[in-house]
Amino acid sequence: MPEIFGDLFTTSGFFTLLMLLLLQAVLGFDNLLYISIESKRTGENAPMVRRWGIGLAMVFRVILLIIIVSLFGLLAEPLFAIAIPRVFDGEFTLQALVTLAGGSFIIYTAIKEITHLLTIDEVGAHGKTGKKSVTQAILMIVAMNLVFSFDSILSAMAIANVKETIDGVTETRYQVTIMTIAIIASGIVMMLMADYVAEFLKRNRMYEVLGLFILFLVGVLLVTEGAHLAHMHIFTFPIEAMSKSSFYLVVGVLVITDVISTNYQKRLWAQRERELSSRQAGETPADTH
Repeated sequence: MPEIFGDLFTTSGFFTLLMLLLLQAVLGFDNLLYISIESKRTGENAPMVRRWGIGLAMVFRVILLIIIVSLFGLLAEPLFAIAIPRVFDGEFTLQALVTLAGGSFIIYTAIKEITHLLTIDEVGAHGKTGKKSVTQAILMIVAMNLVFSFDSILSAMAIANVKETIDGVTETRYQVTIMTIAIIASGIVMMLMADYVAEFLKRNRMYEVLGLFILFLVGVLLVTEGAHLAHMHIFTFPIEAMSKSSFYLVVGVLVITDVISTNYQKRLWAQRERELSSRQAGETPADTH
């Protein structure tokens, strides 16, 4: 059996794979949300765009994994620094720049979509303007998938590694095969789930706004993480990364609030319809005399 598959057929390797699959499932939700929002701009080509976008992103994610493992030390190497005394300072690495740029773009996309929802004259008209070509949408999905990949790959590397001692020197070996299998498996699941998520948002338009605000929070999460990696200070105040627990807590509160609000609105509309029906029923006999 090839050595590269040796880790997979061990008890620790199996449990590592399960943890990576769970990690990919948790971190893949925001990615799936972005894919759904971006692909709908292509109209009837949306299902094809989602499949090609996720498929290509899966291939590039594996390539990115190999590059990050090979050049892990270079990601933390400072590229340049900016220092304006008592106003702004930061030491930027490649990882920090990619995370900052990706988070900023996601925030821009979410704000643009929310603004469009507020300015359209007809609710059903959303998506008819600003239509993108198939190629543009696929490229955007692949690019943003790679941005999301930085966080998931670095998290996976913290899980899928083993310490090996050779000639008295302890080194860390990353289990690339297990991480690759987890990436491919999560990509297949995303392909299967993408159409369902897009269809759910299409049928339940009220949850589209919720999805956009969650996407906005994802952008904030990435921007604060990138700023933290760059040791950024604004007016001498350090920018701390938004913790994952805080992110999931806020998302949970948003979801619960939206569900309760939606159900309450439905009850109000049902009550109003009953009142209108009772009024019409009370006026009908008077009209017949």
